[in-house]
Amino acid sequence: MSLKEIYLGLALGLILACTGAMNTHAQEVIDSLPSDTTVVDTTASAQQPGVVLSEYARGIITRFDKSPLMVTILYIVILYSILTLITLLIIILLNRRRIQREEVLNEYLLERYQLLLMNYLFDEEHQELAFLELDEVADNRVSRQVLIDQMIDLAVNLKGEIKEEIQHLYIRLGLKRDSLEKAYSRKWHQNVKGFRELAFMNIREANEQIIKSVNASNEILRMEAQISMVRLSDGNPYEFLDVLEKPLSLWEQVTLHELQIQHNLQVPDFKQWFNSDNISVVMFSLEMVAWYKQRGVGKEILELFEHESEQIRHTSYKVCGEIGLKMALSAMIKKYPKETFNNKLEILHSFTKVPDEKYLKFLKSVLDTEEDVQLQIEATKAMENTGEPGISMLIKLMKSKSEYKNYQIIIRHVLDGRIY
Repeated sequence: MSLKEIYLGLALGLILACTGAMNTHAQEVIDSLPSDTTVVDTTASAQQPGVVLSEYARGIITRFDKSPLMVTILYIVILYSILTLITLLIIILLNRRRIQREEVLNEYLLERYQLLLMNYLFDEEHQELAFLELDEVADNRVSRQVLIDQMIDLAVNLKGEIKEEIQHLYIRLGLKRDSLEKAYSRKWHQNVKGFRELAFMNIREANEQIIKSVNASNEILRMEAQISMVRLSDGNPYEFLDVLEKPLSLWEQVTLHELQIQHNLQVPDFKQWFNSDNISVVMFSLEMVAWYKQRGVGKEILELFEHESEQIRHTSYKVCGEIGLKMALSAMIKKYPKETFNNKLEILHSFTKVPDEKYLKFLKSVLDTEEDVQLQIEATKAMENTGEPGISMLIKLMKSKSEYKNYQIIIRHVLDGRIY
């Protein structure tokens, strides 16, 4: 059978279906009239509308069969478009109806679960009855998911024994099985839900699966796995950094740090990741050392001065200034001549934060040899911060009449506070 014949059959079937529907409707109207009503047949018979449509359909099919190829194709395209639009309309209406039903069901379940959970947690006399009702209502996957979400919302805002009661109820109702199924699902969005639920309920049975997702290509899944491991790890909340191969984005770093503060988790010794092959992990570890002002990292940071990554060296110089690591100043002087402009500027920043008059000679050499104004300004500020010795040297340089230098103007402004 050719494509043309198929579309002819579809068109004829559609027209005949409409004809049958019209005849049926007409007969229903006639049957609904009182028995004493006289129906006047102004045409030949009650079936005439159907006959007319049938003849019209045959005429269309005849013209369709005899029409040129392009016209035939146009007919087919129009018919296909009409059928597609009707199908889409039916799908949209059915989907809308389904969503409305789900919304009504969710609202009902939320109200019911809230009441039952409150009875279970705060009414000891009716606790067992509330448990039985919860177990009865949560009898399918949809209702169980609503219950899990409601329990997580409660767990976020509660602490201590009440939170433990929620976790105990979660296990007792068998909801852990639902979360584990999602954690081991092949669909990433199900994994995200499963990891989050297990993390909130402090279930560690899927930790191996979560660790595997730490390096997932999907960013959302990867981040959720990292957050879950921070919550579920024993002792060291950042142990996943040992196996992390993907770059740790700035957003992920901020999220992990906020999670650490929010849950008051144990702070690990971040220098253990200074030798990581993942540059972003090293950068994050350095930032955390600066944030928590961790001591005993001098030797490890000095080793990073030789790192091939300019970013890591830059961050290392910055951290030395932020934690006041004086032992690193002499090493930074050795690195200064061969460093990039940004790293030179960061080294001088560190000298500003950790002033020491022993290094005035070095700072004076920066004023003499560097032509960039930013470097000269930072060197001047570092000298000023050393106190009386540095200020005296700057005044002497500013008032020197033996030779005019462009940094004399910089010194004048830095000393009277017009810069910074």
